[in-house]
Amino acid sequence: MTDLTRLTLAEARDGLKSKSFSATELTQAHLAAIDGANASLNAYVLVTPDHALAQAKAADARIAKGDARPLEGLPLGNKDLFCTEGIRTTACSKILDGFTPTYESTVGANLWNAGAVMLGKLNNDEFAMGSSNETSAFGPVVSPWRRNGKQDKLVPGGSSGGSSAAVAAGLCLAATATDTGGSIRQPAALTGTVGIKPTYGRCSRWGIAAFASSLDQAGPIAKTVRDAAIMLGSMASHDPKDTTSVDAPVPDYEAALAKGVKGLRIGVPKEYRVEGMSKEIDALWTKGIEWLKAAGATIHDISLPHTKYALPAYYIVAPAEASSNLARYDGVRYGLRVPGRDVIDTYENTRAAGFGKEVRRRILIGTYVLSAGYYDAYYLKAQKVRTLIKRDFDNAWSDVDVVLTPTTPSPAFAFGEKTGDPLAMYLEDIFTVTVNMAGLPGLSVPAGLSSEGTPLGLQLIGKPFDEATLFRAAQAIEDAAGRFTIDDRWWSGAASPAAASAKKKPGGK
Repeated sequence: MTDLTRLTLAEARDGLKSKSFSATELTQAHLAAIDGANASLNAYVLVTPDHALAQAKAADARIAKGDARPLEGLPLGNKDLFCTEGIRTTACSKILDGFTPTYESTVGANLWNAGAVMLGKLNNDEFAMGSSNETSAFGPVVSPWRRNGKQDKLVPGGSSGGSSAAVAAGLCLAATATDTGGSIRQPAALTGTVGIKPTYGRCSRWGIAAFASSLDQAGPIAKTVRDAAIMLGSMASHDPKDTTSVDAPVPDYEAALAKGVKGLRIGVPKEYRVEGMSKEIDALWTKGIEWLKAAGATIHDISLPHTKYALPAYYIVAPAEASSNLARYDGVRYGLRVPGRDVIDTYENTRAAGFGKEVRRRILIGTYVLSAGYYDAYYLKAQKVRTLIKRDFDNAWSDVDVVLTPTTPSPAFAFGEKTGDPLAMYLEDIFTVTVNMAGLPGLSVPAGLSSEGTPLGLQLIGKPFDEATLFRAAQAIEDAAGRFTIDDRWWSGAASPAAASAKKKPGGK
């Protein structure tokens, strides 16, 4: 039997349908891979083998009866931002230490109702605040990729670094992720995986630990464009529990892949040619333009003039919303509690001990811009800029169907190379934040390797609720560029402490 962890989601689905292997065998193969890799990669913060095998057994029974659902028996990883009923959820923060939800996120429920198997909870930057997965209370995630001839540890991107690393390393077939300013697309680009941030409102935010409520959106990270299309088809839904959820039909994204890109108008914005962008990123962008043109699309130069204001406006809006959302973590109702002389002292002690440096930094920024005397000068002005950014795209849609840009300004970097410089870290999101500010769908697809042998991605931005067209364009790029996989599984062999502890103390229901 082939290595089941090297299969794509679509290949595994077909294998289960043809009964080439069982859901139990597929799940066991991934649990074994996690057991051998997690000590090196730290992608999972909790592995749930008993829960996964019970789901796989139920899937095998349904397959045997001919009653398989769309994702029947397919093992996935679940970002620790998604609440899981009866299973620890911490948002990778000490302040939620030991928190066990009594409910399932809507996106998670959609996946399990479609037959998917949950292998465990994936590592992420604390409360999704970070671009390298170095701010997690469980320690950093290590990318399975390495630079040519070097063994220094690279970041897998953030905040969904556990998701991107697990998918790239074959520790799950696909994974859930969230994107507030690039946290699906940036880690996908740095690990050779496909990640899509859907239109704001396409996937429910209910049951997901909030960072910035007007920007957060759930989406998948997967091995291929087809796999991402399959995942989003099950994740997306209207949800009355989320007032921002849009009641619109979910298209058959996988079927849309066959339509190709002939006649599609591809926009290339001049403002994304930023100062300091590496020559190989620029060359990759040019190559992507040529691939889409060769596939039948037409190329159009466009202008998005307010792009240069997107990053500073984002770093006003997002921290402001974070400071409001994170006020609920007070040490009284759930999670960590550090007692004090009185209730105010308890609040202060708990939050000082529970939040990491980056989260505290963003809460302070957000509280400052919302304070009396600064609200109009900063927050309201940032919201006006946000409107202008959206208007730029609205104007562009009369001329183009899709916008093509780089996903990141540089390849993956090593631990510590940028961590001490918050500004350098924030600049990692320079190409991605506009999509969140405008509420648009954005997708990153692998398109090449850097001179160091590490992945690079191209970003496609689409019209609201037109994810299907993004998948079509991404498929054309994937067909031209090919897939980028890791042959040397240097991380395998070490026993996983998370898997071992989960075997002794099951996290399942």
